Amino acid sequence: MNDIRIEKQIGEDRLKALGVRQWPIWSKEPSEFPWTYDETETCYLLEGRVIVTPKGGESVEFGKGDLVIFRAGLKCTWKILETVRKHYNFS
Repeated sequence: MNDIRIEKQIGEDRLKALGVRQWPIWSKEPSEFPWTYDETETCYLLEGRVIVTPKGGESVEFGKGDLVIFRAGLKCTWKILETVRKHYNFS
């Protein structure tokens, strides 16, 4: 599996199948910070736009309506371009 997997503009059927609407919500204003994933995270962006750069890898951009999966062990830098609100789930 790639360190970051993005499913662009997924539909409501997929969201329901995953139970996304029951996951907690996290919000953050525009900023930049390092992050390490101790567990795999799946998130669904309700608002915002982000660029994530894996250590030693290529940047990826995603935003509102995208489902993103971050692999456990990933070290990266988050650059939030527009305030983010996302549902998230760790597994």
